[in-house]
Amino acid sequence: MTEPLRRLAPRNALLCGAVLLLAGVSLVIGFRAAGADGPTPVPQALAFLPWLLVPGAAGLGLAALARWRGGLVWATVALALTVWFVRPYGPGTTGSHGPVVARLDVLTSNVEFGDATDALIATVRREEPDVVFVQECDFACADALAARVPATSYPYRDVVRLDGSLGSAILSRYPLRPAGRIDGAMAMPGSVAVVAGRNVRLQLAHPMPPVPGGVHVWRRELGRIHDLAAAVRAEPVVMAGDFNASQDHAAFRAVLDAGGLHDSARLAGSSRAYSWPADRTTPLRAQIDHVLVSEEFSVRSARFLRLANTDHRALLVALELHGDD
Repeated sequence: MTEPLRRLAPRNALLCGAVLLLAGVSLVIGFRAAGADGPTPVPQALAFLPWLLVPGAAGLGLAALARWRGGLVWATVALALTVWFVRPYGPGTTGSHGPVVARLDVLTSNVEFGDATDALIATVRREEPDVVFVQECDFACADALAARVPATSYPYRDVVRLDGSLGSAILSRYPLRPAGRIDGAMAMPGSVAVVAGRNVRLQLAHPMPPVPGGVHVWRRELGRIHDLAAAVRAEPVVMAGDFNASQDHAAFRAVLDAGGLHDSARLAGSSRAYSWPADRTTPLRAQIDHVLVSEEFSVRSARFLRLANTDHRALLVALELHGDD
């Protein structure tokens, strides 16, 4: 090999590395900019969008070492777009006005096949939320809630008894009446609660996750949640659960926009706090558990709580329901 070729080989390796890194980042950011979730592996990568800064910065470094001006521009644009999309989605307030007619605390928890039922019950006893949304509540979980969560504390319940990850439950201190379910592989019950004389739609959300080969199911079930959000837009709404989607997924943003809904964690300044996975030591984490509220609510606080034996952190939010001026 001649001397010029020896000098060229390391630069070519740097160029190849930069191209590969920046192409991967650009693919995901391109779908995010287009407002689409794309095919696998894009939806899975979008869940961890802030971490695209790492390969983007690495690509910038390799382009600099290779003295590749076009790569420097490419990397700079990719990083700038990533930073732009890391910002919280949606307005910082609900725009609620009028007097506060009720305060209510809402807890949502995915108990992972019922394994975290004991931890959930302990949390409910300690925090005393007014409404509890439970996902992946199997038969044993449903039985435990019936036996160990006093009916005097939560006299109103909408429980779907199914095994494994399919079951769900809504527990409430407020009177409930059935409001139908969103069709999905896992139960998504809905009720109407009477809070301070006002009807408030309570909707549990738990679409299938966007696993490879199942993205179409995830997209379809989030589409049904979107349709429900649009249909009840004129009502006070609390929609909570494991959405298996973050603010970086177009299908989730569509739910917010269709229902005029606001993410409680975003309003409380915690839009990038993770909720999953909570049982593993990994930097790749995402916020996929949400409490969404309509314009009639304001948010006093939002806290993510660690529960034993589940891969999700629970979310507890303190809400205020506002009346008319």
